[in-house]
Amino acid sequence: MKKLSLFIGILSMPFLNAQDITDALRYSQQDILGTARFRAMSGAFGALGGDLSALQINPAGSAVFLNSYGSVTLSTNQINNEATYFNTFNSTNTSNVNFNQVGTVFVYNNYNNNTSGINKLSLGIVYDQTSDNSNDFFVSGRSANSIDTFFLSEAQGIPQSLISRRSRETISDLYSFLGENEGYGAQQAFLGREAFVIEADDINNPDNTSYFSNVSPGIFDQEYFYESTGLNGKFSLNVGAQINQNMYIGINLNSHFINFDRVTDFFEGNNNTGSNVNEIIFTNKLSTIGSGFSAQAGGIAKLSKMIRIGASFESPTWYYIEEETTQRLETLSNTDGRAIVSPNVINIFPEYKLRTPAKATGSIAILFEQQGLISLDYSYKDYSTTHVSSDEGGDFRNLNQEIENNLQGSSTIRIGTEWKYDKWSFRGGYSFEESPYKNKLILEDKTGFSIGVGYDFGKFKFDVAYDYTQQEREEQFYQNSAFTNFAVIDTYTDNLTFTLGLNF
Repeated sequence: MKKLSLFIGILSMPFLNAQDITDALRYSQQDILGTARFRAMSGAFGALGGDLSALQINPAGSAVFLNSYGSVTLSTNQINNEATYFNTFNSTNTSNVNFNQVGTVFVYNNYNNNTSGINKLSLGIVYDQTSDNSNDFFVSGRSANSIDTFFLSEAQGIPQSLISRRSRETISDLYSFLGENEGYGAQQAFLGREAFVIEADDINNPDNTSYFSNVSPGIFDQEYFYESTGLNGKFSLNVGAQINQNMYIGINLNSHFINFDRVTDFFEGNNNTGSNVNEIIFTNKLSTIGSGFSAQAGGIAKLSKMIRIGASFESPTWYYIEEETTQRLETLSNTDGRAIVSPNVINIFPEYKLRTPAKATGSIAILFEQQGLISLDYSYKDYSTTHVSSDEGGDFRNLNQEIENNLQGSSTIRIGTEWKYDKWSFRGGYSFEESPYKNKLILEDKTGFSIGVGYDFGKFKFDVAYDYTQQEREEQFYQNSAFTNFAVIDTYTDNLTFTLGLNF
């Protein structure tokens, strides 16, 4: 007899892995977020410092401040997703507002430096938002492929008796049992059979392991809606020093967090001759939380009055991540009516560990006395070194092999400039980020530009920036599935950022 383990709808599932390569990549990337000055110059601050968000590139930048300083930053962003699916076009806009930076740096000048050589010490405490997870898009079109292949592929080889409810056994009971003892694939097979998407070849044989679809071949009207919320960020404790006037060094200790929620709805309709199922609605919800740690070290050197160079290294981030999912499947038959399979069970996945890639950055800046500057940063990050593991028995060998086979080293170039007139500052920048995928059709390179302006009131500073990025990708609806349909998504992001700074 099957052992039932349902406890107020929450279930621990030691044999179930929901993670895929897109999850690993999502938490390994960081956007250009931060203060308005930082964003106006596309984040090209590795050899400059003197800005609180510059510390996320090179921690030596805190020692460049002439005095203690604090700032708070508010940003608004708008994401426009243009989706193409079998020659059908849809456009979706998302807008939100975030406090994406707040922090302070305390500067201690050492005027008696004859013996130590240390001219200045700095201590910084900074919060930076590293990713905005709010996003949504809508896809629609006509396909010759049905989502029935998703359920069929998961069911083949599973005994019919295992995914059939027994007397007085509820949907929640069996769904929970399968998740705890058999895994994700058996749950999907059960959903498909319970909702009549698939059926056993020999319905009277409990040991039957082959299945057919109740959806007839033909043309399918399909819709896919994606919505995500949340944000990722980090808190940094920084220590920096100026040595012998021309050298700056610094380190960061970073505490990271992840907060990501996603809902997807897939709809399929057909009027194909002989089809016993005419509509399918498949809903999946994912909730992810995580925490992690990383460290950074860097230096900035003044080679002359005009030339500064910088170098920094960021360690991998070591995350501990927890995930929960819920599912619902609904079908409609024009002859037999509606079937709803809603287990009302939260699948709680075992905590797993994610190690993101390390990053190295080299920088150079040219300063034209007090009139202006040009700055260039180059960073390299090898995404194929991303690694997933578990202390609770999860087997991630296939996922790690997929990461190694599909991801690559990625270069990022950021160029920024700033020019001053009286108390005004005018800024601009350009960024290029190489795709982490070997196949750039999956995710293309990201490009962006930025502009901004600032005014120095003396004790206070106020900065405004606008930045824009564009990137194209293929969005596969269900990763590692026999149902391989995907949409092409062009994402255009516009941001307005406002920073108020205070010298003290």
